[in-house]
Amino acid sequence: MEKIGFSGTFDPITNGHMWVINEARSLADEVVVFLSENPAKKPRFSAEERKSIIALSCAQQGWDNVQVVIVKGDYTARAAKKQGVHCLIRGIRTTADFDYENLIQQTNVDVLQGAKTIFVMPPRDLGSVSSSFVKALEGPIGWNWIMKKFVPAPAYHAWVLSWLRREWETLWDYDTIDATAIAHADDWFVRLTGATMYGGPQRHYHNLDHLVHGLCEIRVWAANTRPEPADVAIVKQAFWFHDAEYGPAASGSDMTAEEASARLWLDCHLGQEREDAAALIRATDHFQEAHVEHRLKDVLLSVDLAILGQDDEVYGNYTRAIRQEYIHLPDVKYRQERCAALAHMCRKAEAGQLFGNAYFAEQYNERAIENMQREMAQLTAA
Repeated sequence: MEKIGFSGTFDPITNGHMWVINEARSLADEVVVFLSENPAKKPRFSAEERKSIIALSCAQQGWDNVQVVIVKGDYTARAAKKQGVHCLIRGIRTTADFDYENLIQQTNVDVLQGAKTIFVMPPRDLGSVSSSFVKALEGPIGWNWIMKKFVPAPAYHAWVLSWLRREWETLWDYDTIDATAIAHADDWFVRLTGATMYGGPQRHYHNLDHLVHGLCEIRVWAANTRPEPADVAIVKQAFWFHDAEYGPAASGSDMTAEEASARLWLDCHLGQEREDAAALIRATDHFQEAHVEHRLKDVLLSVDLAILGQDDEVYGNYTRAIRQEYIHLPDVKYRQERCAALAHMCRKAEAGQLFGNAYFAEQYNERAIENMQREMAQLTAA
């Protein structure tokens, strides 16, 4: 077969979609992905953005025989024939899917005189994966790590950036500030999420995932404890910047990364009052923590440590990411230093001092002890 088509809105493209595309590649010389614009569905991304995400996802797999065509104001089956595509492929997950898709197929052929359809059945682990399913994951703590399992990396990256962008715009109240202030805030968003900071390829843990997780923790803490909105904003500001500079060479000087991050925040000219968040950023430095007194210090530090109390899968991802960030250390030295750090934190947790904020202590202290003890056992047994 010369060409085969695959259609959808792909908002976002999922691993299920990728499986169907690969099946199509095994049946034809060329695969044409027909991307429906369909604004009635109110997609997260524009058609052009979705086209780029699909293209990047296929390129990452080394698939050079896939092209993406945006369909505007036409039926896909009819648009396919215009592109020289006489056969479409669809994934069938359930009998309900078959009944619906078969009706569409009959309409395509009998009414529109368009392309015929081949049906394929995805493997069991992809049987429930759809764009709607993936979108429904967003929100609760840990949603990003769950979503990551069901979408290709370019789609995940775009989705996380979109989520962070909405958080950022809310923090700086884009609806009320002028165009100059918006442009300034936009520049800082691009900088913070870009390759030199949280979006950098060298960031294995202190990265965009860490930002999403911390901001979700802050959101849930606020919903459960109802602090003053101004205090929530301060904690969010500090979290956005607390690891902006990271690593021994982050500042280009002898100052710690935390101090460099605090100074970056003070110099960013976002908002009116910046000293509160600067103090919280400095508190994330073990050497400065004891000297920082602030009513919100325990909240930010608890948010930063909340990863220790997550479920097994998330904690496992965290430990692997931390090892990658310290890949320069030989295994023996890493195990020694990591065990020492874990033992210190475990003692604090057992004494009820790891999470200084009562809300986070209740949520995570017990699980954190279990996780750290298990990791220490694994490190010493290696």
